[in-house]
Amino acid sequence: MNVIADICVVPFTGKVSVRQEVARAHAILKATGLPVNLHGYGTNIEGDYDTIMAALKQIHETLHGEGSQRISTTIRLGSRIDKSQSVQDKIEAVEEQL
Repeated sequence: MNVIADICVVPFTGKVSVRQEVARAHAILKATGLPVNLHGYGTNIEGDYDTIMAALKQIHETLHGEGSQRISTTIRLGSRIDKSQSVQDKIEAVEEQL
């Protein structure tokens, strides 16, 4: 099943900045080969549900292994069976109304 996901990974490291950990998580998502788009408060990824979930598991395992004691991940997930739709399709549909 294909999905569009909006993912926000917040590792608790004791530091104010977590940019290194977020970059590491983003690299893991990119390594899936699926379309990935970083934005100000997370990352959009679209593709196979199982691939995305496996990448999220890998993010948690990797960041824990690198010292993050706690990680909070928020996932918004959408799926459709009536038609194929990308993140860009969704943006363009709204922009047509503006």
